[in-house]
Amino acid sequence: MAATFSLLAITLLAQAAPAQRPEDTEVWQPEPPVVVVAPTPSVPAPADALVLFDGKNLDQWTSTKDKGAARWTVRDGVLTVLKGTGNIETKRKFGNYQLHIEWRVPANITGTGQARGNSGLFLASTGDGDAGYELQIMDSYRNKTYVNGQAGAIYKQIVPLANPTRAPGEWQSYDVIWTAPVFAADGSVTSPAYATVLFNGVLVQNHVALKGETRYIGAPVYKAHGPAAIKLQDHGDPSAPISFRSIWIRDLK
Repeated sequence: MAATFSLLAITLLAQAAPAQRPEDTEVWQPEPPVVVVAPTPSVPAPADALVLFDGKNLDQWTSTKDKGAARWTVRDGVLTVLKGTGNIETKRKFGNYQLHIEWRVPANITGTGQARGNSGLFLASTGDGDAGYELQIMDSYRNKTYVNGQAGAIYKQIVPLANPTRAPGEWQSYDVIWTAPVFAADGSVTSPAYATVLFNGVLVQNHVALKGETRYIGAPVYKAHGPAAIKLQDHGDPSAPISFRSIWIRDLK
């Protein structure tokens, strides 16, 4: 009888527990200090880098929806999200690496908060959709949102140390050092993923240990994986789409 009662009590408690909401994992304070940074020229790839986007084509990328050709727009040396076509990811998979990527929110951007130039750089893509570890891309220039969801954040995990976002219409840059997680044979984590991120030349993530893969609702969790693609997000933002240029990567041992 006691065992039956305990099982019933657990079931009732589970039914009574409130459902998790996206807001439960939002952090709003304190806000990272704003750092003013001047425009800088595009950074060319070093000699030993693999160029992932050279301004001409998407030969290094594939659609995550159907594994077919990436269908974003390439024009005048710039790659732009074509809303509704889905995320794109690299054909090659990577372990530890150094990555450079430049991105731009349109000057005529509208909206507020997360609905303002939202995209994402997934440092390791572990499946379709938004599976993986996301470094947030969005307009954080005089645009208030939760601080673990602003530009430079490891989304819903780690708040950036500063906010060096330039104004819409200006090019932004991320330089990332990624150390992939290590898993034991049973799938347990023997070493977490680490990320160092410079945002417009300003350190915003200093060799931080990630808690797992990105989750919009609920806490991040790890699942075992090996080398992974790098993914760019078609967020379906109602405002103008994000553009990219000068994407290159260096394998690190």
